[in-house]
Amino acid sequence: MTSDPVSGRIADTIRAGIRAQQAYPVPHATGFIKLDAMESPYALPAAVRAEVAAAVAAAPLNRYPEGDLSALAQQVRQAFGVPEAAGLLFGNGSDELIHLVIQACCEPGDVVLSPWPSFVYFDIAARLSHARFVGVPLTADLRLDLPAMLAAIAEHRPKVVFLALPNNPTGGLWRASDVQAILDAAPGLVVLDEAYQPFAGSTWMPRAAELPNAVVLRTVSKIGLAGLRFGYLAGHPAWTTQIDKVRPPYNLGVLVQAALRAVLPHKALLDEQAARLRADRQPLANALAELPGVQVYDSAANFLLARFSGKKDANAVHLELKTRNILVKNFSSAHPLLNGCLRISVGAPDENAALLAALQDILSP
Repeated sequence: MTSDPVSGRIADTIRAGIRAQQAYPVPHATGFIKLDAMESPYALPAAVRAEVAAAVAAAPLNRYPEGDLSALAQQVRQAFGVPEAAGLLFGNGSDELIHLVIQACCEPGDVVLSPWPSFVYFDIAARLSHARFVGVPLTADLRLDLPAMLAAIAEHRPKVVFLALPNNPTGGLWRASDVQAILDAAPGLVVLDEAYQPFAGSTWMPRAAELPNAVVLRTVSKIGLAGLRFGYLAGHPAWTTQIDKVRPPYNLGVLVQAALRAVLPHKALLDEQAARLRADRQPLANALAELPGVQVYDSAANFLLARFSGKKDANAVHLELKTRNILVKNFSSAHPLLNGCLRISVGAPDENAALLAALQDILSP
């Protein structure tokens, strides 16, 4: 029997690691309460949306984006506290910037290292760039294991270390002294990923220009602008100049630029929305912890990691929530340390109430 010619050609052409890999899953979400992706539940006010619409309508779609982004860079510096002395690099989401860092730093086989479990894309981007990913396990209570990190750095001499501050999916915020110890030990570049900084109350951004071996990575996805796909990286200009060499030309489209220029003057509104989520985080954590068989971990982000060990496990709870049109993220099989864990975004008050009512029903004796 003749084999499928397409399958045969794919087997001879596509990298084995890619063939074995699953595409990043994005579930259908229309009609669902969406508590699985750490987005802001709050839409922009109508007046701001009108400003964005006017800016986008005026964008020259027949032209490539401008090469000079200095005006936008100044807006970003002012809105997000980026030091004037820091170099600044923009990406199509922070995911692209993660790729660019690895591409700029790593030869095939070089090590990318991170505490683990953490943001899954650190691992994915490393493997896509032919680097070797090393995940250093967290402690049993999902805290940073500093001795293990320092030992792994000494053993593997990583070109890049990623530190998510706070960590995703656990929500923990590593102590500044531990981060500094890693900075002191790392032989290459340390990326301080502050995707959830608006909910954490601490930042390394004021030191971005002076850190000799670190850059600060951020996104606007968690503060109400996930649809824009915009990330930024700040650090000593010598670092950003080198990383910029692997950035694709015109990676930030004119529509994204136009929308950002219209939204950034309203940064105070985004801050107020983030403050609402911070205020709702602990009451939601307390209510979850009162449910039978549920353990909730401390979080400095806009989500909570909860472990389900009662009469229904995380897989069953996840599916039953989905039948009630509520999406959360199931990490139960992602890593042994996350067995039984669901990650739950902090939603608007009515969304949180619907989640708790559903869980009370699901977990009731």
